Amino acid sequence: MTLSDRNVFFKVGIVLSALCTLGVLAASFEILPAYSLIEENARRPTAFFQVFVSRFLFVNYYAVHASLAMAVLFSLVTIILIHYFFEKTQVSELLYIAFFAVSLSFEAVRIIIPLHIIYDIPSLYLLIASRILLFSRYFGLFSLFTASVCAAGFNEEKARNTIMIIAAAALIITMGVPVDTQTWDTSLSMINGYASMFRLIEAVLLITTVISFLIAINVRGSKEYGFIGLGALLALAGRNILLSADNWASPAFGILLLSVGTWFICSKLHKIHLWL
Repeated sequence: MTLSDRNVFFKVGIVLSALCTLGVLAASFEILPAYSLIEENARRPTAFFQVFVSRFLFVNYYAVHASLAMAVLFSLVTIILIHYFFEKTQVSELLYIAFFAVSLSFEAVRIIIPLHIIYDIPSLYLLIASRILLFSRYFGLFSLFTASVCAAGFNEEKARNTIMIIAAAALIITMGVPVDTQTWDTSLSMINGYASMFRLIEAVLLITTVISFLIAINVRGSKEYGFIGLGALLALAGRNILLSADNWASPAFGILLLSVGTWFICSKLHKIHLWL
């Protein structure tokens, strides 16, 4: 893939992230009052951090809204900065890191739950929104994993084919998972089937991604990839906390880890390829 082609993906990502950000901002005026109408759901997210803090903190849907707004805004700011600092630099891993960042903008679809409460939106649209959310989340995970594999020495000559494979894998998961459109957890995500299996898949992807970046230390001969591996670990941990947040302790901590981790990844790639 040429540099100009890659930059087209960056620009498309900026547009998508900007639209999602504007959508959340515009909808906020309608849905913020609706959070008081949502009955506290007994099912809370099963992510490790949330299971721990749920013992001490109650559900707050305004915190949930803040977390999804942070995810969308993070996506927009990150893709803009990536385009600005790497516009003229060929870095094979960067395209997939950009995909990881842009995937977070689709957290905006979670606002369909309060909109459903206000306008009684048909279940079909809830199902579509849930599948969009699933696709974006797994596409983002697979993208960051692919970036680590590229760093570890994968001969990435046909980026378009790789992108199609990532999209196909995410789509298979998305279409194969049963979704209960009548039930959602306190992070405003629909209840999906095979939750335990997919938590295992996410854990394996996290571990493999970090290990691949560590392997890149020897393959590429640069210790900076160790910091990139640490950044990937922090980014994925922060992402997990942010996407399952249902209380005020989670959004700030999640966005902090996500931002620091992404900064580690991008700044070290910048140093490796531009010798700064």
